[in-house]
Amino acid sequence: MRSVLTAALLVLVWAIPAHARSPAGWMLELELDGRKIEGMPLAWDREGVCLLGRDGRLWQFAASEAKEYRKTSSRFQSYSTSELRAMLLRDLGERYEVSGTGHYLVAHPRGERSQWRERFEDLYRSFVHYFSVRGFDLEEPPCPLIGVVCRNQREFFEYSASRGLPAGYGVLGSYSVESNRIVLYDVSGGTSDAAGWEDTASTIIHEATHQTAFNTGVHSRFTTPPLWVAEGLATMFEASGVYNSRSFTGEGDRINRQRLRHFNELVVPQHKPELLAALVASDRLFRTHPSVAYSTAWALTFYLMETDRGKYADYLARTAARPPFQAYTAAERTADFTAVFGDDWRMLEARLLRFIAGLK
Repeated sequence: MRSVLTAALLVLVWAIPAHARSPAGWMLELELDGRKIEGMPLAWDREGVCLLGRDGRLWQFAASEAKEYRKTSSRFQSYSTSELRAMLLRDLGERYEVSGTGHYLVAHPRGERSQWRERFEDLYRSFVHYFSVRGFDLEEPPCPLIGVVCRNQREFFEYSASRGLPAGYGVLGSYSVESNRIVLYDVSGGTSDAAGWEDTASTIIHEATHQTAFNTGVHSRFTTPPLWVAEGLATMFEASGVYNSRSFTGEGDRINRQRLRHFNELVVPQHKPELLAALVASDRLFRTHPSVAYSTAWALTFYLMETDRGKYADYLARTAARPPFQAYTAAERTADFTAVFGDDWRMLEARLLRFIAGLK
């Protein structure tokens, strides 16, 4: 009986175009490990199915694990803000409340509405403004964006551990492509004037950039870009002239001073063209030398955005348009980059270093 069910489920999902990158097809409901899930299939084969849930979560499972499925709608539709609000409150408990602003629902400790109500939405608007005035066409997010602000470090660690999210020493927050949520805690303890607020603000900016990029078509959640692309963009937005370009209009405001200092101290003295080629081809440098990787990703991203915006836009589109849920090999990553920017790594290095040396 299970094999019949599996075959019938695959008949259903095979009806959806294999190149689907965003919610555009019908939905089905099924039972997975005793839990009812409703959403739109995105990728599938005889071994597995990936489903975009109505809350924005990605579900991946073997087709044989699905039970009691049925078609529920001819088009994808996310949960309403009221439904998501109720789900968050059930999940987090009575010590939290949920504030909604435009594209965002933010779960935060009770009584801190004024602290969080506009911050995430302001960053979303700044992101859209920054890309729009530079000629980028962005998509509307398929689901309301969710941020969870934990009351303290202990609750942040507990929440993250229960959901398999990174939360080691020094981690203040994270964005999960799978859940499509930002989770963080307020180092300042709810007081924006406290010394710790700067760290909290930096975390929000970085993770909100990831979330917005993955939900507006700059990146695709269904085909993860090279890590330097995602982290380069997020570190670029840490600068006030990028995340708030309407208020900070000077050229120097767009420079991430911390990343610039790290690049000049750690990378410039021993920079080689091979470093850029390795960063483009593999994420390994982020594991072995993270400070070098992050500062180089920022430098390369900032250089390309400032000097060759059209080609950078073409490259982002190329990485986002890959087939969903397929491995991105080193050879493919290199081929995509060189197809846009050429394969003269020595010339690219020379131009990058000259550009960075000229920043004031």
